Amino acid sequence: QAQLVESGGGLVQAGGSLRLSCAASGRPFSKYGMGWFRQAPGKEREFVAAITWTGSNTYYGVSVKGRFTISRDNAKNTVYLQMNNLKPEDTAVYYCAATVSYYYTDIEVYDYWGQGTQVTVSS
Repeated sequence: QAQLVESGGGLVQAGGSLRLSCAASGRPFSKYGMGWFRQAPGKEREFVAAITWTGSNTYYGVSVKGRFTISRDNAKNTVYLQMNNLKPEDTAVYYCAATVSYYYTDIEVYDYWGQGTQVTVSS
């Protein structure tokens, strides 16, 4: 059974950094595009970042571009999200997801989702 498990969330002060990890199992996720999304209380889930299955291309949401970096290690079936210069508005539950589609920014094309990890940024 396909499974994605996020880790690395927590409480951090504004300006700080966190690195999220997403461990994949049960499928050949090395052939999947991987994405990170987030959802704050009362808001819709939004696109944060995505990476192609080869890792050669990355995509970012406008609000995180220049601060967040997505990467992957296919040998470890793991995707990472390095988050720097965190802001209070980055507070949300962060989810990783997998897709075989090329429309990486479209939440509807993702087939597998993790359970999420909470990130809280204090001001």
